[in-house]
Amino acid sequence: MDKLIGDERLDYLLAEDLRIIQSPTVFSFSLDAVLLSRFAYMPIQRGNIIDLCTGNGIIPLILSTRTKGKITGVEIQERLYDMATRSVAYNNLEHQIHMIHGDLKDMPKHLGFGKFDVVTCNPPYFATPLKENQNPNKYLAIARHEILCTLDDVIRVSSQLVKQGGKIALVHRPGRLADIIELMRKYRVEPKRIQFVYPKQGKEANTLLIEGIKDGNTDLKLLPPVFVYNHDNEYTKEIKTILYGDKQEDMQAQ
Repeated sequence: MDKLIGDERLDYLLAEDLRIIQSPTVFSFSLDAVLLSRFAYMPIQRGNIIDLCTGNGIIPLILSTRTKGKITGVEIQERLYDMATRSVAYNNLEHQIHMIHGDLKDMPKHLGFGKFDVVTCNPPYFATPLKENQNPNKYLAIARHEILCTLDDVIRVSSQLVKQGGKIALVHRPGRLADIIELMRKYRVEPKRIQFVYPKQGKEANTLLIEGIKDGNTDLKLLPPVFVYNHDNEYTKEIKTILYGDKQEDMQAQ
């Protein structure tokens, strides 16, 4: 693998026994991406999966441990695309994961309509603020705000890319739930599973996981809640398992 650039570091994905390139000033993945990677339906043996707004490739990397299918990641920011590509190469996953540097809005024309079994996306969460209120770090501003793509873009394109009967899974903020359901139905995606993530018991949910099926029947399931921290402000057992897998026992013994 080429040497790391600037303040990049090589981090461990302990549960998956993988490595990923991160940078505090360019991009570091959040728990949201990991939760989506575990929430989304995955075909085990074969299939075509695409991850939009892939960032440094965190979701495709984790998904590679859940499926033998082909995975495509799409990232518009060249620096993040480069980080993702090098992470894929470092883990010797070029046979399974393919990264594309491009605008997600161009992907249906570029890759074809109805070609994918599953679409995942951890999109920008927030409306674009005035220029003077935007984060001066362009990487973080684009990742967090709808500067280069809107929620409408994400759901419309996801519907165009997925096969009839295929699944679309998103992570977002609970405050956008009504918008997400409205847009899904506008673009022929029927919401099927919803799961709320809470910082801890007694707090309001701050993360939403939602999955829909292209041209699916009406039948929405609300899954049990996920709590990130316990009353001692430590990760819950469920989150520890998601993040560390079997390694958590080794970490506790140290």
